[in-house]
Amino acid sequence: MIVAGVGFRRNVAADEIVALVEQAIARAALTGDALERLATVAPLAALPAFREAARRLAVDTASVAEPDLTAAAPRVGTQSARALAAYGVGSVAEAAALAAAGPRSELILERIASGSATCALARRKTHP
Repeated sequence: MIVAGVGFRRNVAADEIVALVEQAIARAALTGDALERLATVAPLAALPAFREAARRLAVDTASVAEPDLTAAAPRVGTQSARALAAYGVGSVAEAAALAAAGPRSELILERIASGSATCALARRKTHP
C-alpha cells in the first residue's frame, strides 16, 4: 500500500495538492495507480481542497488523529519548525503518510513542498 501524506495551508487549492502528489509519485518512479490513500492530520482532513484532491486522484482519504501522528514522529526524517509548533512533529506529510500506512511502514519519498503544501510517500512493509 502506498500512501501520500500531505500537509497544507488552509487556503490551498485542490489543484496544488494534486499536482504535488503527482510530482511525488513521479519522483518515486511509481505509476499513478500505485497510490491507494491520501492522508493528512485530522483538522485538515475535512477541508474541501483535501477531499477534492482525493476525488481527483481517485483514492481513499485517511484522517490521522493526533496520537497516531505523534506515534509516527520518531520515524520522520524532516524537521520543520512550523510543523513542530503546530502539530508536534517534524513533518505533517511524513507523519501522516507513515501513520496511515501502518506501524510497519517506511518512507519511500521524504517531504517535498510547493508554495502551500507538502507531500511525502510511505509504503507498508510486507516483510519483517
